[in-house]
Amino acid sequence: MRAAVLTIRFASELAALSALAATGIGLADGTPAATLAVVLPLTAAAAWGRYVAPASTRRLQDPARATVELLLFTAAVVGLAGTGHPVLAISLSAAVALTAPANRRHEPTTPTAA
Repeated sequence: MRAAVLTIRFASELAALSALAATGIGLADGTPAATLAVVLPLTAAAAWGRYVAPASTRRLQDPARATVELLLFTAAVVGLAGTGHPVLAISLSAAVALTAPANRRHEPTTPTAA
């Protein structure tokens, strides 16, 4: 069960990054679109890696960590919906909402220093 939950969660995280790239493409044309398609997911990945990832040395505690997660997933869902992909937006939000409680139970923990 733990492996399935973590796999779905990881797939949701990758889908959110892809959604942010698609949002960047949908918001502009030409060079600005390409720039946004790179900058939006990189910014989200940097925030995730710094404040949410289990291996981060600056990982936030709940509820702050849950707030960052919610903001990043919400940005991806709103971006998808706003650029004409409502079915993908609903799918991503459903996957996140359905796996969030189980993820909290099964998320990996970082080993403590002895």
